[in-house]
Amino acid sequence: MEQWIQVEPWIDQSKQQLDRLMEWVQRQPAAQFYATFAILFLSSIFFVLVRVLKRTKSNTIVLAGLSGSGKTILFYQLRDGSSHQGTVTSMDPNEGSFVLHSESEKGKIKPVHVVDVPGHYRLRPKLDEFLPQAAGLVFVVDALDFLPNCRAAAEYLYDILTKAAVVKRKIPLLIVCNKTDKVSAHSKDFIRKQLEKEIDKLRVSRTGASAADIADEFTLGVSGEPFVFSQCLNKVMLAESSGLTGEISQVEQFIREYVRC
Repeated sequence: MEQWIQVEPWIDQSKQQLDRLMEWVQRQPAAQFYATFAILFLSSIFFVLVRVLKRTKSNTIVLAGLSGSGKTILFYQLRDGSSHQGTVTSMDPNEGSFVLHSESEKGKIKPVHVVDVPGHYRLRPKLDEFLPQAAGLVFVVDALDFLPNCRAAAEYLYDILTKAAVVKRKIPLLIVCNKTDKVSAHSKDFIRKQLEKEIDKLRVSRTGASAADIADEFTLGVSGEPFVFSQCLNKVMLAESSGLTGEISQVEQFIREYVRC
């Protein structure tokens, strides 16, 4: 009895400690869950903010397209409001940061960094230098002399749409049908349909080729369905313009949609 009287307080104390330990153990899984959830939630917010900030900070618009499509004239129209006729062939990128000419009289307008990438086949790899910081891509097509260059334009466009830098960052792309001031120019709907048909043919032929023969970083379109631009992960739009007459309002609207003031 005396031994029991001596041991009993120790047993009660041990039981209390055990009960507290069990309560802590029961609470621990929930605590770990909430802590893990909080870390994941905060991490997600952090990465979303980083991506948003990167995109909002980007003010680069890249002009691409075949030689002679009117990219350089468009560059000068955006910058100066004139076509600079006679100086439209470029073998080096035209690059500059400026307030769009149509907005030059407005105050506190964010400058745009515009890059005109040469259309010559051997110089097209220069495009890759500017894609990482591009807020948007403008692909210029000659609507007047479209049919003879349709295949070449589709190949260039296909290469752009399958680039990892474009697909992963979902860089918006505006296909500009230039020189539409001419009566014999093709409409943007006709150009869209023809480009989709040619890209669909390219997709089939490249899918059948071996991996060693193609350099596509991403596949394009939906398997088993004809290709249309709406299948692209990045947004693809079409517009009309005339670099010579200065009718480039749709291009300016695209720029201001993705380069905020």
